[in-house]
Amino acid sequence: MKTNTILEVQDLCKTYIVNKRQNNVLRNVSFSVHEGEMVAVMGPSGSGKSTLLYTVSGMDRMTAGKVQFCGKDMGSQNENALAQMRLDDMGFIFQQMYMMKNLSVLDNIILPAVKSRKQKESRKETVARARALMKKLGISEIADNDINEVSGGQLQRACICRSMINSPKMIFADEPTGALNRTASGEVMDELTKLNDEGTTVMLVTHDAKVAAKCTRVLFIVDGNIKGEYNIDKKLSVRDRERGLNNWLLEMGW
Repeated sequence: MKTNTILEVQDLCKTYIVNKRQNNVLRNVSFSVHEGEMVAVMGPSGSGKSTLLYTVSGMDRMTAGKVQFCGKDMGSQNENALAQMRLDDMGFIFQQMYMMKNLSVLDNIILPAVKSRKQKESRKETVARARALMKKLGISEIADNDINEVSGGQLQRACICRSMINSPKMIFADEPTGALNRTASGEVMDELTKLNDEGTTVMLVTHDAKVAAKCTRVLFIVDGNIKGEYNIDKKLSVRDRERGLNNWLLEMGW
């Protein structure tokens, strides 16, 4: 394993048994994610995109294969160890913005830090870090609001703050812009891109080529197999990146 490889996936399989029938959702998937990359996973509905994200992050158990995260074998970890790894070293952003309804936006953001064994700091220091993240993402003014008092775009940016509070080695995002309008979607992706530019590794599932074009690499998955991958030159203009990716997606049968 290379020193800068955060995620190494080899021959990953995931099978569900539904009505005594085997449903092979992932079949011998292999790929790596290196430090500082921003990787998009694309593919038709039902191709296994979200299952891949959940399995490599330890939210779901693999059926066969090997997944290493920062050199640790995910398959050999017990549930408590996996939960601790997700809390301390991974950040998560979902399409549905799961937050505790009885907590303010700020308290939702600091919750993972309060639960983590990694953060050896006072609550005051945690709150100060959370407020700094909120300021960075332009949502300082909603700190004390209830989660039903803010817009979808603001809430998703709060979810990004929450995903960053424990300084994760990698962020996993499942359709992070899926529930947002085009403007809010663009703003959220701009924030994720900034975090990536600052060194945070990101893996996200998306069906939106505009979102994927902001990444450094795209994996295209069909019927549980990675059919191809596409590297994106971030030095190109946004238009050229989108055009190149769209042409490649058409070749892939998108």
